[in-house]
Amino acid sequence: MAQAATKTKQGPAEVRESAKAVERHSRTIADTAQELKQSSAQIETSADRTTRLAADRTILAAERTYASWVRTGLFALASGIGARALLGAVLPRWIVGADASMLILFSTFCFGAAAWRYLNPGPPPPEPHVRQIPRAALLVVNAFLALVSIAALIGIWVEAP
Repeated sequence: MAQAATKTKQGPAEVRESAKAVERHSRTIADTAQELKQSSAQIETSADRTTRLAADRTILAAERTYASWVRTGLFALASGIGARALLGAVLPRWIVGADASMLILFSTFCFGAAAWRYLNPGPPPPEPHVRQIPRAALLVVNAFLALVSIAALIGIWVEAP
């Protein structure tokens, strides 16, 4: 038993050596903690950047979708007017009028859907860097396009002199 007690007793030199080892390990742990803190900050910055880029992509995708709806509406409007002009001499007036009317009504629907889809995209994304189309301009342009469609619809059914 006496030998076991002497093995656990340490002299002043051994205590100093142990203290130095503990101090080295403490510095290593502190350095590692600092590196982890910096790494976490970099990851957070990277995640913020990724989130902002995703928000920008969402805004740009909404604009592409809006442009697709407007393009489809303009094509349907031109098709309705063209159907009236080209098919008037070939088919009965009521068939041409119905065909042209459906195309023009579809164009009006597309203009409304374009504005609705752009203004109601779902949950708001984080603050993007990309500027959105101003809501007022969007509504004015689409209302004008819908009025043009309605005027064309009226023009389809009114006899030209």
